[in-house]
Amino acid sequence: MEKNFNELIESFIENKVGITDNFLGEALASNLKANLIAYYQEKLLLSAGTGNKILVTKDNLFRSDKIYWLDHGRNNAHENEFFDLMDHFIAYLNDTCYTGITGYEFHYTLYEEGSFYKKHIDQFRNDESRKYSMVMYLNEGWAASDGGELRIHHSDSRQQNISPDSGKSVFFKSSELEHEVLVTNKPRMSITGWLK
Repeated sequence: MEKNFNELIESFIENKVGITDNFLGEALASNLKANLIAYYQEKLLLSAGTGNKILVTKDNLFRSDKIYWLDHGRNNAHENEFFDLMDHFIAYLNDTCYTGITGYEFHYTLYEEGSFYKKHIDQFRNDESRKYSMVMYLNEGWAASDGGELRIHHSDSRQQNISPDSGKSVFFKSSELEHEVLVTNKPRMSITGWLK
């Protein structure tokens, strides 16, 4: 567990984007993917918007993914395992990097075929509580032709494309890096959220 935490933190320090390939582990990634698919089939995933509870806008020409928030109240065994993992990561992050993170929020994300999310930044104009963004992918056997990469726009004009392979986690400061999700050619699944 700590090996993945260190890999995520060290790559973040080096490149402003932390990446590790097996943050969730194979079994947890598979179980969370099954949850996501079940919620989708039950029509619980809703079209995502931009903004927060005070100011939200829905624009399918800017963002076309569907989401469903994770909730401790559901007491789902696999989601509880995910929450335990995040609690351990935050404790480790606070102990080693003095980040002062005290909470988080995460949702399931599904990009249907042809979906995308144009270039944006994760911190709200009227709320600076999101400190770090995290994405954990749930896509087995992803090929380059499937598209759907996370494209990071670095301040030095570099673009970094990250394939959404199952188990991989990406970590970056919510207020710093513009990013987008390129058009996906098949359903693309993840857990996405913010450390606060």
